[in-house]
This record gives sequence, structure tokens and C-alpha cells, in this order.
Amino acid sequence: MSQPSHARAEELLAAAHQAAEKAYAPFSGFRVGAAILTRSGKVFTGCNVENSSYGLTNCAERTAIFSAVAAGELSAEHELEAVAVVNHEGAICSPCGACRQVIFEFGPEAAVIFRAHSGQMTELAARDLLPEGFRLR
Repeated sequence: MSQPSHARAEELLAAAHQAAEKAYAPFSGFRVGAAILTRSGKVFTGCNVENSSYGLTNCAERTAIFSAVAAGELSAEHELEAVAVVNHEGAICSPCGACRQVIFEFGPEAAVIFRAHSGQMTELAARDLLPEGFRLR
């Protein structure tokens, strides 16, 4: 598993908190932010964006990853090093199943940092969050 330094992990968490402030969550009021680190050392952030047609809502993790892809900084070559996800309430906040699959696609060994049921910040490899993740190749 790629493990960012403690200082780098704290930087990602701070960036994720800033991103959560930008969330569009008029229905749930639950603002989530994510920050990702690419192999090239660039950080991209994202927030959740809700929609009145709930199925069209996008999570913070996927927003950050898709932003990196759109910027040409992330491909399926496992360039994702780390993902940090937080929410404005400090509540348990591990990535949902859809986000786990997208994270796995871009970095099965990427460090995923989130608040677990213990209340502590936890760091696990994407592969551990999604054992036997789906792959076409």
C-alpha cells in the first residue's frame, strides 16, 4: 500500500475539510469533502453534489478522482496514491461502494484515509476496502 507521510496525510485531510465547505447538500445537509494524491504529487479535491433526483448525486471521492482524470493527471495505470475523505460533522465516513470501486480502478494499493467506527482516523489500502474488486483486465 502506498502510504503518504503523516504530514502529507494531514495535508490531505485539511484539503478535504476545505472541500467539504463547498459541498452542495441541500437535501441531506451532510457535507463531504475528499482530497486525492496522485503519483505525480498533485492534490485534487472534490465535494459531494446532491441532486433532487437522488441517483444523480455524486460523492466527494468520485468528484476529486474525476477532476484529476479531466486534468490528465490520473489514468488506469494505478496512479492514485491516497484518498482522504471527511465530513463537516466528524462522523464515520468511509467511502461508499461505488466510490470504493472507482478508487480501486485507479489505485488498488492507494491509501484510503477516513474516520472509522472506532472514531479514529483509519488508513487502509483500497484493496482491503474492496476485496476482489471488479476488473475487466
